[in-house]
Amino acid sequence: MGLDPAAVGRTGEPLDVAWESRDALLYAVAVGAGHDPAAELALTTENTEGVPQRALPSFAALLSQRVPRPDVGTYDRAMLLHAEQHLELRAPLPVAGRARLTAEVLAVHDKGTGAVVWTGVRAVDPATGAPLFSTRSAAFIRGAGGFGGPRGTAEPWEAPAREPDEVVRFRTRPEQALLYRLTGDRNPLHSDPGFAARAGFDRPILHGMCTYGFTARALVAAACGGDPDRLATLGGRFRGPVVPGDALEVRLWRDGRAVLFQTLRGDGAVVIDRGVARLDDIRPAGLA
Repeated sequence: MGLDPAAVGRTGEPLDVAWESRDALLYAVAVGAGHDPAAELALTTENTEGVPQRALPSFAALLSQRVPRPDVGTYDRAMLLHAEQHLELRAPLPVAGRARLTAEVLAVHDKGTGAVVWTGVRAVDPATGAPLFSTRSAAFIRGAGGFGGPRGTAEPWEAPAREPDEVVRFRTRPEQALLYRLTGDRNPLHSDPGFAARAGFDRPILHGMCTYGFTARALVAAACGGDPDRLATLGGRFRGPVVPGDALEVRLWRDGRAVLFQTLRGDGAVVIDRGVARLDDIRPAGLA
């Protein structure tokens, strides 16, 4: 059958999700917080005196993955790669709460040798209907193109012709993917050597969304003064794989409230490109 271009506009059934303080804590540790146990205590602890717990904004993107995606046809799951991820927060994410999620197929693009499927997720307060956050994500499916659909376009992006204003460096851990999968993403690409080999990798690779979370931590620390509630949007394109244990370097360029960024492996290869974040004063909403 292959991909179904008529899936554009198709929505799934709304799903109510709930999360607790421990979910936000696990997520933060799964994306590297706590490597220095005395740092980022607001993300990694809930009972440190004088330090209230906070949720890392990118945790909202993880929550959005819990809702089932609408049917887009058939394809080999081993050929699917996460290509882009974008997040917009309408209010700071609480460390515990509930949200009603609805997924929609936004676009199906024919890239010739493959296809790109864009999916959006909207999250609202289940009690009031007030918007909480939204995401857009793109999946590249190798070998699924050639059906004659539109190719799609990309917004222009170029790294500034100057040195970054900030550079943040991390090192992932050898067990990083095994830890991150405990947050709910059990894709065997990140744990099963045989499945990874089918997808063309020598060994399981790190979740792109884990690298995305490392990048969010860098932005909170370097662009938001350590205040996660100042990060209103976060988006970028995944360019290359990260192997657990790799070093990461996040380069940031400020432009008013906008921040452009790239995330690189220790060998200099860009792994998240075309990064754009926006800093805003987003106010708390009544999330039950």
